[in-house]
Amino acid sequence: MSAELSKQKIAFLRKLYLAHMIDGEQHNLLSLNKATSMPRRTLQDAIAAMGDIGITCTFVQDGERHNAGYYRLNDWGPIDKAWVASHIETIAQSLTPSG
Repeated sequence: MSAELSKQKIAFLRKLYLAHMIDGEQHNLLSLNKATSMPRRTLQDAIAAMGDIGITCTFVQDGERHNAGYYRLNDWGPIDKAWVASHIETIAQSLTPSG
């Protein structure tokens, strides 16, 4: 991918990357933070904005504490899940800060 990515493209790729991770196994904010090194607020914003590209993701309450649970991907919408899976390495590299 191009060395210079726009903020919009980075946001789009971040949503694809997180959707792929959430679809693969149960994650909460803590596990996503550990797996991606993305700040908590960035993760929250990206997950909340997945609907902008047609991906439906919900939080499944699993316990008594407010934040006890995990995210579940309900629908990929117009996004080709197989394409994302086959390009996940390139997507991940695009999201890694250079320098």
